[in-house]
Amino acid sequence: MKIHQQTITLPEKKRGFHLITKEVINSLQGLHEIRAGVCHVFIQHTSASLCINENADATVRRDFEMYFNKAVPENDPDYIHDTEGSDDMPAHLKAALLGSSVTIPVSNGRLALGMWQGIYLCEHRNYGGRRNLVITAWGE
Repeated sequence: MKIHQQTITLPEKKRGFHLITKEVINSLQGLHEIRAGVCHVFIQHTSASLCINENADATVRRDFEMYFNKAVPENDPDYIHDTEGSDDMPAHLKAALLGSSVTIPVSNGRLALGMWQGIYLCEHRNYGGRRNLVITAWGE
């Protein structure tokens, strides 16, 4: 069993959905050693999230942003947690809906993503700052 783990810091990204597949792959130097295994990517934040979806057409990512902004609006008068700005509580809710991690099979030293799949950093804050990811891959 081989285990590789790396913590990376992504530079600040604007609010929206961003492909980070290359950053994840490039961070794990030992990925090529794993014939069959698993890669787990975890974000160490509560106002951003991760998911896997379309990697080819950028309009999908814009539509994601539009949908989540409609589903979880800012400035809802019922929010109690508002000391960090009008985008903070909606960011926590969006992150809870999408989740803090993704798990991907590893096959022959590569992430076994589908042809049109990529890993998204879902940045839900207007100014979220740098984001830390813990990436762990293990297998035979």
